[in-house]
Amino acid sequence: MLGVRCLFRSVRFCSSAPFPKHKPSAKLSVREALGAQNTSGERIKVQGWIRSVRSQKEVLFLHVNDGSSLESLQIVADSSLDSRELTFGSSVEIQGQLIKSPSKRQNVELKAEKIKVIGNCDAKAFPIKYKERHPLEYLRQYPHFRCRTNVLGSILRIRSEATAAIHSFFKDSGFVHIHTPVITSNDSEGAGELFQLEPSGKLKLPEKNFFNVPAFLTVSGQLHLEVMSGAFTQVFTFGPTFRAENSQSRRHLAEFYMVEAEISFVDSLQDLMQVIEELFKATAMMVLSNCPEDVELCHKFIAPGQKDRLEHMLKNNFLIISYTEAVEILKQASQNFTFTPEWGVDLQTEHEKYLVKHCGNIPVFVINYPLAIKPFYMRDNEDGPQHTQQDPATSTSRHLMLMNYRESRTSYQGLPHLPHHWPPASSGLPSSGYSIVAAVDLLVPGVGELFGGGLREERYHFLEERLARSGLTEVYQWYLDLRRFGSVPHGGFGMGFERYLQCILGVDNIKDVIPFPRFPHSCLL
Repeated sequence: MLGVRCLFRSVRFCSSAPFPKHKPSAKLSVREALGAQNTSGERIKVQGWIRSVRSQKEVLFLHVNDGSSLESLQIVADSSLDSRELTFGSSVEIQGQLIKSPSKRQNVELKAEKIKVIGNCDAKAFPIKYKERHPLEYLRQYPHFRCRTNVLGSILRIRSEATAAIHSFFKDSGFVHIHTPVITSNDSEGAGELFQLEPSGKLKLPEKNFFNVPAFLTVSGQLHLEVMSGAFTQVFTFGPTFRAENSQSRRHLAEFYMVEAEISFVDSLQDLMQVIEELFKATAMMVLSNCPEDVELCHKFIAPGQKDRLEHMLKNNFLIISYTEAVEILKQASQNFTFTPEWGVDLQTEHEKYLVKHCGNIPVFVINYPLAIKPFYMRDNEDGPQHTQQDPATSTSRHLMLMNYRESRTSYQGLPHLPHHWPPASSGLPSSGYSIVAAVDLLVPGVGELFGGGLREERYHFLEERLARSGLTEVYQWYLDLRRFGSVPHGGFGMGFERYLQCILGVDNIKDVIPFPRFPHSCLL
């Protein structure tokens, strides 16, 4: 008998056959649960934050959201599971059966078997209130909480999707992603609006620079991309940039994200404009496809009518006018501008928005600017207009579209594409002694300038003369060297990512499309 017991014990403990275990609940996101096809009572676990609580005599209803979707998951529980800790904003873990919902408002619901409160929330003290639609201005006071609201949750999901769409566009188009430095010793814009870096505390060296040269937070990754375009024909970067610009406007930030690209063996603005238009539209289409509920919320509650405006932008070819034409349109306008439009002076935001409106609220490319208002690296058009010519079919159709939009709103009936070296007679400028460069800006409704770019000066002697006149030869000797060894015609562009989100969503203030806005006198968190 003892031997039988020992044998049984040895078999019991040595057998490789596993003991039957209770199947653990599958952990699903709210988005996955809402999209589940199997609603035959599968046991699942969800984690998130309570968005609403409704307690009845025999049943408890909760709505739980984890940020994966705009829609929350309805939880149905026995009233015995009710607790004072189940309040708006509390974090919870819920296990139960996913079943088909009898309500028409949702396809599925979770029949709770266990509710565990992870973190309490005092709903009365919490600055975000249940069922209250807080203004965006109010939410800016609480950058640590505003992401928990429906509207900021939607904007941030759209931001994430747009980021993925931009990377996908460049990857599918054969671009190489380059991580350009945040710390730099050059200023690619020449604007002087930089944040200078210095070590703090004990590391501060009174007589020496940490890097032996002055260092700054980058305002653009363009010059570093130009280095890389000597080895890769198509490159892009997507990262933070910084401007020490003392502006409290709705369209400026001290820290923002830029999408920048450089393309080698390009000698026409038309090639750049084609990539810009394709990037704009491809990204918008992917966002609309993958975030329809989030986009709808923004268009419904933030910018009524933006849906139609966006569709109008996407279905039409972008228009093209020259800087000279733009100035003439502005001079003929009946509107009084704060800044008087003059040839040879940069366009202001009010000018840009007027031009877009004048063109039927279709994005419009403005090309061929005076060198005096553009950075030193833009390509001089002195050797002929071939660098700014468009495909004849495209140019004609887009110019005719522009003419149709001019109608009777102004006495201006349209100019031909003037020779690149002529200013208008009304400009008051001399007919010679200045340069026109192959630069391009894309102006869009509601924002103004969204993209800026152009062809880069690849000819050594032209660039050398410009740098010498500016006293920058020594600083940019490395940039000149790029033209000495295997230089090619090339060009590129940059897009302000936050302005892009403003454009497609209709958000008026740029501070509401970035998680943690940085601007003068404000650096919360």
